[in-house]
Amino acid sequence: APAPAPVAGAELRLVAIGASTGGPLALHTILARLKHPFAAPILVVQHISPGFVAGLVEWLGRGCGGAVRVAGHGELALAGNIYLAPDDAHMTVRSEGGVARIVLSTAPPEHGARPAVANLFRSAAAFGPRAAGVLLTGMGRDGAQELKTMQEAGALTIAQDSDSAIVNGMPGEAVRLGAARHVLAPEAIAGLLNSLTPGAR
Repeated sequence: APAPAPVAGAELRLVAIGASTGGPLALHTILARLKHPFAAPILVVQHISPGFVAGLVEWLGRGCGGAVRVAGHGELALAGNIYLAPDDAHMTVRSEGGVARIVLSTAPPEHGARPAVANLFRSAAAFGPRAAGVLLTGMGRDGAQELKTMQEAGALTIAQDSDSAIVNGMPGEAVRLGAARHVLAPEAIAGLLNSLTPGAR
């Protein structure tokens, strides 16, 4: 079936962000510049060594004033909150009446990673034009093909530009696949996300 055309003024219900090497700094730059409270939940898969998620959550929370937390299985993703995938679990979302419920799983790693960006983006595609996908700096290809899946479903898709990415693997692959509607530095990504939400104009 052809992808649904983006609905004019479709309400943003979900922002999905994937990052690997160099990601924390890019995430910090974006989250610190978003309006608070942001009008949609933000779900983040950051490849990180086991044991470091809590510290990352604390650091991002201090920088952005938003409610940053480690995602819990089965919880509703609420606007204004930022959810990071926990150690060694994939984080996906399922739509319940347009609201995102977080589902954690121990399905096999993808692209050598668990959590994998691929899993999050694949599930976020179900939100169609009500979702935005952002693929940041990182090595390899995790999430690139799935960002294209989101784009085909009508989502807004964004990749970090090569000048600002510490490692241009994941975003570079997304650009190569034609998966990114916008290719921007982190500051500009924040500006674009702010422009999509109510009260921005």
